[in-house]
Amino acid sequence: MDVIVGIAKFIVNNVLNQPAYLVGIITSIGLLALRRSIGQVIGGGLKAAMGFLILGVGAATVVSALEPLGKLILGATGARGVVPTNEAVVALAQEQFGAQVAWVMIAGFIVSILLARFTPLKYVFLTGHHTFFMATLITALLVTADLSAFWMIAVGAALLGTMMVVMPAFTHPWTRRVTGGEDVAIGHFGSIGYITAGTVGRLVGKRSKSTEEMKFPDGLKFLRDSMIATALSMVLIYTVFALVMLGRVGKAEAFAVMEATTVGDYIMAGVMHALLFGVGVAVILFGVRTILGELVPAFNGIAAKVVPGALPALDCPVTFPYAPNAVLIGFIASFTGGLASLGILMAFNAPMGLALILPGMVPHFFTGGTAGVFGNATGGRRGAIAGGFVNGVIITFLPALLLKVLGSLGLANTTFGDADFGWFGLSVGYAVKLGSTGGMLVIAFIVLVLLSGAIAFQRLVVNRGWNPSAPREAHFAGTANEDAVPQSVAAGS
Repeated sequence: MDVIVGIAKFIVNNVLNQPAYLVGIITSIGLLALRRSIGQVIGGGLKAAMGFLILGVGAATVVSALEPLGKLILGATGARGVVPTNEAVVALAQEQFGAQVAWVMIAGFIVSILLARFTPLKYVFLTGHHTFFMATLITALLVTADLSAFWMIAVGAALLGTMMVVMPAFTHPWTRRVTGGEDVAIGHFGSIGYITAGTVGRLVGKRSKSTEEMKFPDGLKFLRDSMIATALSMVLIYTVFALVMLGRVGKAEAFAVMEATTVGDYIMAGVMHALLFGVGVAVILFGVRTILGELVPAFNGIAAKVVPGALPALDCPVTFPYAPNAVLIGFIASFTGGLASLGILMAFNAPMGLALILPGMVPHFFTGGTAGVFGNATGGRRGAIAGGFVNGVIITFLPALLLKVLGSLGLANTTFGDADFGWFGLSVGYAVKLGSTGGMLVIAFIVLVLLSGAIAFQRLVVNRGWNPSAPREAHFAGTANEDAVPQSVAAGS
């Protein structure tokens, strides 16, 4: 009997409690269910497990790069500064509660499939890394509640599964406008930013021509590579704050932060840390892709059998080919909105103890670019600019507020960057602060409101074919201008 108990404890403590092993096992089970060969099952499980270990390497690099930046910002402004990067904060979280995240992610996927099967919300969320990120956020919030392991996973799965089906439904009228009615949905937790961009575009761009009628300078197209854009922006951020701190506190204190002896050493140390941040994020992205390259196909195969005919909810770059110029315009406008919001926070000395949210290139590129596409679909060039700018404001203030409820993760020099992590995290985080009983009641209310609202929206708005850019189409009706439907959409690109 003691041997059996010992084996059970070993499995729980050394296998099921280790996220790398756990995800590897789940991936192997999924591949077995799809009747893959033994070699594919073993190889897929090992690659998924190694992906988690790669995350740890990237996290260590990011932490070492962000630590001096935090000191520079504090020395330059007297306030704490944070760079929102989903990949970085998720990698850091794995050290604290990686196994719980894995269980919430797996259980949440099952809940989302059941909801897609038995409700009108026929969306299968296939953006695995965002499922992973949201599972991490939910787990980070729930671990502060006095819940047993079972109830934490059950509540987390309900929250995650709900978000995976309701957000594609809420964005779908705008998505359908972007894609020209193709059978695809958006599965990305920047959805509030996209909905807002599409709404703003409708308001400001009735007579504005499409971004796709513009010729964008070739010299700026390199910014579409998020790795390069991240590295360049971090070099700029490091250099600016290093110089400001040097002028504010003098050489002795500034040089101590970078362990430098000359001004040249001091500046170039910042440049090196900035580039290492870009390397760390690239390593984390590789780790995430490695995990999901094996885990997602296993989930997808199962989902296709359970929810036949459902719409796939895909990552936001699926919209990029429909309006490539709008992607770049939205990115630049979103970054500008982030800078303007940072200026407001600095002007008011970071009110209410908010951190200074520095523009992170990864969220601004992907969500800002997508916001530009949505804004262009309903409001042309003006819509792309205004939609991207508003997205930049949203993903600056929401992450600043989110830090208040992130517990120990809120002490890191990074946080979640996309819009839905902000509003949803705030809702769940403040619910948890009410205690285990009151908090769970509020969380149940949140789930019911989201589900009932999305079901009503699906039936009354999506299924009835509401067009979010009707005034724009009315303006261009009867003219030779094809701006009502961007040329890339008409070509089916």
